[in-house]
Amino acid sequence: MENFFWVILISFILSIITTPLVRNFFIKHNWIENPVEKNQKTHNATAISSVPRGGGIPIFFAILISCLLFLPLDKHLVGILLSGLVVLIIGIWDDLKDISPILRLCSNIFVALIIVGSGIGIAYLSNPLGSGVIDLSFLKINFDFFGNHSIWVLSDLLAVIWIVWCMNIVGWATGVDGQLPGFTAIAAFFIGILGFKYSSDITQWSVIILSGAVCGAYLGFLPFNFFPQTVMPGYSGKSLAGFFLAVLSILSGAKVATLIFLLAIPMIDAIYAIIRRLINHKPIYLGDGQHFHHQLLKSGWSRRSIALLYWSFSLILGIISLFLDSSQKLYVFIAFALIFFTVLIHFSRHR
Repeated sequence: MENFFWVILISFILSIITTPLVRNFFIKHNWIENPVEKNQKTHNATAISSVPRGGGIPIFFAILISCLLFLPLDKHLVGILLSGLVVLIIGIWDDLKDISPILRLCSNIFVALIIVGSGIGIAYLSNPLGSGVIDLSFLKINFDFFGNHSIWVLSDLLAVIWIVWCMNIVGWATGVDGQLPGFTAIAAFFIGILGFKYSSDITQWSVIILSGAVCGAYLGFLPFNFFPQTVMPGYSGKSLAGFFLAVLSILSGAKVATLIFLLAIPMIDAIYAIIRRLINHKPIYLGDGQHFHHQLLKSGWSRRSIALLYWSFSLILGIISLFLDSSQKLYVFIAFALIFFTVLIHFSRHR
C-alpha cells in the first residue's frame, strides 16, 4: 500500500513540474491550437483561447520514470512502455499536424499488436451471469520461429479490439477543460485499489504500481488543464489515457467489466454516438459535436460543472465497484445505461 501512494506522489510531482515546461516550449515555437479553425474542422465548441496541445509528453515522462523506479524491466513492461512511446509519437505528430482519422486508427491497431506480441492478452473473462470464468485461451496456433511461440487467437483478438476501443472512446470524452485527466486519474486509482484484493498474487503488484503512475501523471497534469486551461492533452494525452487504462484492465486479471463500469459515461456516450452516426449514414470516426458534454454545453452548463460531473460519476462508480461482483456490476451498468440513453435521446429531440 505504501509503494502505491509513493508512486502516485512521485508521478504527480514529475508531471506537475514538466507540464509547464512542455507548455512553454510549445508556445515558444507557436505550436498552439487555433480555436476558430478547430471548431470549423471538428465542431469542438470547448476551446476558448489559443493554447498548446502536447499534454502527452509530461504524462508519458512521469509514467515512464515512475515505472522504472518501482518496477523490474521485464518483457511485459518493455512492451507497455514501447507501445506507450509509439502512442506518444503518433499523438505528438497529430497534435502538430492533424493526421487523418484512418492513420490514427491504424496506429492504434499497431500499438495493440505490440502489446499482444509482448505476451499480454485477455485469457479469460469473469462470467457476468454467474460464477466462474469464460476461457478464451483454448484456441491456439503454435509455430516455431526463433523458438516455440503460441498465438491465442480469441485472447489476442479481443485484446486488440479492447485496446483500440478504449483509445478511441476515451478520446471522444475530452471536449471540456479538465474532463479527461480527472476521470482518468480516478479510474486508474480504483483499478489500483482493486488490485489490493489480490495482493497475495505477486503479478498484481505491477498493476498496482502502474495504476499509481498513471493516476499521479494525470493528477499532475490536471491543474494546467482545468478551466481555464493553459495546455490541452491533445491526441497524445487522450490516446495515452485510453491505452494505459485498457492495458491496466487486462493486466489486473481481465477486469474489462470493471473499466467499463468506471468509464460508464464515456462508454455509453460512445455507443450512442456510433449508433447515431450509422443511422445518419456518417462515418463513425468523424466528430459531429453531439457528444454528451457538447449537449450539456449547449444547455448552458459551464465547463467546470461538466468536468466535475464526469469526475463525480467516475468517483461514485469507483466506490461502488469496490463492493460489487461482476454480475452486480452488469446489472447496475445496464440500469445506468438505460437512464443515460434516455437523457441522450431527450437532448437529441430537444435540439
